[in-house]
Amino acid sequence: MNVAVLGGTGKTGRAVVAALAQVGVSARPLGRSAFEDLPAALAGADAVHVIAPNLHPDEPAYVASVLAAAAEANVDRLTYHSVASPYAPSMPHHLGKAVAEDLVRRSGLRWTVLQPCAYVQNFLPALADLPAEGGELAVPYAVDTPFGLVDLDDVAAATAVVLTTPGHEGATYELGGPALVTVAGVAGAAAEVLERPVRARRTDPDAWRGEGLDERERAWLRSMFAYYDDHGLPTGPLPLAALLAMVGRAPSPVADVLARVLAGTS
Repeated sequence: MNVAVLGGTGKTGRAVVAALAQVGVSARPLGRSAFEDLPAALAGADAVHVIAPNLHPDEPAYVASVLAAAAEANVDRLTYHSVASPYAPSMPHHLGKAVAEDLVRRSGLRWTVLQPCAYVQNFLPALADLPAEGGELAVPYAVDTPFGLVDLDDVAAATAVVLTTPGHEGATYELGGPALVTVAGVAGAAAEVLERPVRARRTDPDAWRGEGLDERERAWLRSMFAYYDDHGLPTGPLPLAALLAMVGRAPSPVADVLARVLAGTS
């Protein structure tokens, strides 16, 4: 089997490529240059996994171009990396994925949609940089609302299961971690792993700069922060657990992910 991973050079794509390699599947990571002739880039693939760039200004158009190229290249199996709660009207980049999901479902291809929650790994750079005396995990949204934070490696392994085992065509899987957790809970788990004080703190989202982002991207993320303030991003644990059980593993709790990645930094 040969899988083209569109967006395969990014953080999520690299994890998916590695997970496919672990089960003996040849994965072809494709970056933005593949769009110079996307049908040619997809030629010979048995399936394509689609990961759009973060905060893409027009994700439906991006996905539509992939669907057309897949059809031209005779690739009829497609998995789409969407997001948890894609239908939330106050988060524009989530809504873009909701529209793209509809295109996937009406594409005529054999499709599966994956809706992962935010990754535990998103907090790791800040935690790894804490001084020896401890410090803060600062985020521009509420630290006490619930999230189904998920291990990126678990999402990648579940993606590999979906692509390499039967029974997933026409399915939409919300991929959440094994338990709901707050940012304050992440800080508490990090404190135990690092053996130093870690306190969660909400910063002023209006003071958040978003270095390297344009104003549209900043506005979209501020909308997301406001949603997180009110609702968090809760997800259910069962779909991910069922997918991983097919390969004899269980989803990783937040504390286990932190212990695995932050080991040696305490």
